[in-house]
Amino acid sequence: MALLIAHVAGMIDLVALPVWISTLITEYHFDPQQAGALVTLFLVGTVAASLIFAPRFNDFNGRMVATLSLALAAIAWAAATKQTHFIPMAICHAMAGFTAGTALSFTHGTIGRSLNPHRLFAMAGGAIGVFGTIFLGTVPKLVATQGREMVFFVFCGLMILASVTSLLAFPQLAADHDPAATAGTQKLSRAVWAGIFGVSLMAVTQSMVFGFFQEIGVGHGFSTDAIVGVLIALGIVNLFPGPVAGLLEKMLNPEKVVLAGPVAQAILALVITLSSAFLPYAIAGPVFVATMVFTHTFAFGLLSRLDASGRAVAATPAMLMTGAAVGPILGGTLIQISGYTSIGFAACVCATLAVISFSKARLIHNPVVVPGE
Repeated sequence: MALLIAHVAGMIDLVALPVWISTLITEYHFDPQQAGALVTLFLVGTVAASLIFAPRFNDFNGRMVATLSLALAAIAWAAATKQTHFIPMAICHAMAGFTAGTALSFTHGTIGRSLNPHRLFAMAGGAIGVFGTIFLGTVPKLVATQGREMVFFVFCGLMILASVTSLLAFPQLAADHDPAATAGTQKLSRAVWAGIFGVSLMAVTQSMVFGFFQEIGVGHGFSTDAIVGVLIALGIVNLFPGPVAGLLEKMLNPEKVVLAGPVAQAILALVITLSSAFLPYAIAGPVFVATMVFTHTFAFGLLSRLDASGRAVAATPAMLMTGAAVGPILGGTLIQISGYTSIGFAACVCATLAVISFSKARLIHNPVVVPGE
């Protein structure tokens, strides 16, 4: 449970992006490029933390690092509730990203060192779905009735909860009983790097399209109530892709799943950005996010087998957030230049590159024996 809550806290962008960016634009009156830049700063902070700590994952006490980092993230979000100008808000976002990203690296590395990383990460995906349902169903209303800073109060509360549960129950790795720890001095293979690039490219598409999902709906002329209804449905739908991916672990080939994921993602991105009818938009939105959660669960399991040391999956925040950091500012820039439809076509380019990368992430390149199998 401590790992699941820490995962949700670190991956807050996965479900909060549309409300987060929309609040920055409509309530704080930042333009789309500025709003995208603020979220990008949060994600850049996460990437920086992951790049620093993932290679040293086995050198620190994960419980203490996660606990302290999440507490500092809570302080950063508390400070954000008092800001109205871009520069101080940017500093708060960067600090929150770095501290939450540090905790997330140790969370994912610990999951990767478990006996069944695929199943545990699938459970983490289910936890994201539960949180997403609650967040998307309540926070837009809280912002409307209680004020714009409620977004950051919710972020702060989640970080406090994650810090307390990490202190009480974050699992300690038994390195002396896990021969995988000795793999930490070996270089990562080309297959691992190919998988990392593939996940990063999917994350670009995810954040670029989903981050502006609410604004795209407004641009299509859909009502705010209708869009909020889709976001609630999105939260409910995303209760399922993680657990379903866990159940299908032995039935589907992960190498084929990661090839199909970017293609499905690109098709759905085109539907969201090009459709002027509400029903295709409303259906594609929830499935779009579910595609990322489902595919990444298989990618996580594949990477944990390609690299048994836990370093590759400890870098999950870096690979996800590098892509996610590019997405908001890239999407905001493309929107200002040529409108919302442009990000749908950009998603197709990312999907093509992701398929090329994933085609090289194969177990035959670097076979390993997973402890406990």
